[in-house]
Amino acid sequence: MGERFETKTVHIGHEPLRQVKSKSTPIYQTSVFAFAGLEEVEQFYTGDGEYLYTRNGNPNQAELSDAIAALERAEAGVSAASGMGAIMAGLLSVLGPGDHVLASHEIYGGTYALLYKELSRFGIELTSINLNEEASLADHVRPNTKLFFLETITNPLLTVVDMPYWIEQAKQHGLTVMVDNTFATPYLVQPYSLGANLVVHSATKYIGGHSDVTSGVLVGDPERIARAREIVVNYGASLSPFEAWLTARGLKTLAIRMERQCDNASQVADFLEKHSAIKRVYYPSKEATSFFHRQKQGAMVSFSLADESKIYDFYRALDWIKFAPSLAGVETSVSHPVTTSHRAFTEEQRQATGITMGLVRLSVGIEAAEDIIFELNRALQK
Repeated sequence: MGERFETKTVHIGHEPLRQVKSKSTPIYQTSVFAFAGLEEVEQFYTGDGEYLYTRNGNPNQAELSDAIAALERAEAGVSAASGMGAIMAGLLSVLGPGDHVLASHEIYGGTYALLYKELSRFGIELTSINLNEEASLADHVRPNTKLFFLETITNPLLTVVDMPYWIEQAKQHGLTVMVDNTFATPYLVQPYSLGANLVVHSATKYIGGHSDVTSGVLVGDPERIARAREIVVNYGASLSPFEAWLTARGLKTLAIRMERQCDNASQVADFLEKHSAIKRVYYPSKEATSFFHRQKQGAMVSFSLADESKIYDFYRALDWIKFAPSLAGVETSVSHPVTTSHRAFTEEQRQATGITMGLVRLSVGIEAAEDIIFELNRALQK
């Protein structure tokens, strides 16, 4: 180190190779990693070195993706700057110009917009299928069909289709199966162990769990994930170290949060079923979720008002339950699919899927169930 003040202020105290036995993972808040010489750089590019530049990889990114892969019982994973970034990486790891995708007609509006509006520009075609009515994929598969996409618990109507059955159907036609497991999380079901090839999470939601981070994770077999990682890097969709650290920290309480939120949601759904101001409640049945690993039905509840004209009044009447166009935080919140998550749908599509103006999507938090019910009842009465 140089002896002059200007040099010392830059370099003093910086010992990156010092081993500190920290109980929690440090944040590797660095854009680039240092090398001892040209030989180490070559080792990175030949696969013997781990980190070069944070866009290519970072210990915090790896901790998060490795943890989700382990929980999903998959061999490999990659993190991304958002759930949509992870979905994009998964889709493009399989699809190319002229390819065809089959997808459930009940998917997140952002996923639909990516498939229909963006990937169509590359000649990728989409066919939406009502998995509640169809008995087979045979009539929809084309020679250029490459991928089948579905959600474990659909957004926002919370439909649970017989996923093992549809995965088997897709496999019979040689299709790659990609499942969005955001709403269920690996706490309730692990689609990869049921035969899915790729499983994606908007880790912004239940994985992070505290409404303070935006991130995504994709897991699957090593070959597909290696290609997905290239896409994340090349498209600039890498997750920042701090966001990765926050998400991994939130993951540690996933089990206890999901247990409480699922139990609360079940009580809230029972209450709403009996309320005169509610036309219909959307909540997975125990029969539909029979392939889940736990006897729980998720932490989301959707419902439609008996009088759609009162939808604005309902949102205004709520006090501590906030209107927020996201979900899965520890605090209970509501969203309006027509004007937020499914804004990309046409009016015809929304009507066809039952996403009406009077539909409310409720993300149930960890508060006392009695307080959640009291606040909903107060707003509905008002």
